[in-house]
Amino acid sequence: MSIVIVGGNERMVCQYEDICKNYGCKAKIFVKEQGALDKKMGNPDLLILFTNTVSHKMVISALGEAKRSNIPVCRCHSSSATALNKILSEQIGA
Repeated sequence: MSIVIVGGNERMVCQYEDICKNYGCKAKIFVKEQGALDKKMGNPDLLILFTNTVSHKMVISALGEAKRSNIPVCRCHSSSATALNKILSEQIGA
């Protein structure tokens, strides 16, 4: 399963990747806006938006691409490791 995470804390990128690996997922993580998000996102199975730590422009771009590609979106206000674990356990199961 492939996952795209938009937002979050820069210092936790490695932790996000490790958590996703524990669930058998590959993750692309976009903490900062660096160019066109829609071209880098690909076609993941799930889009996770950490809404507290992401710009409004990135949210609009990610949601637009998700809508075009019929990608399920999970929004979470918190960008903690616990929040990511909870999302993945609900979406994938463990």
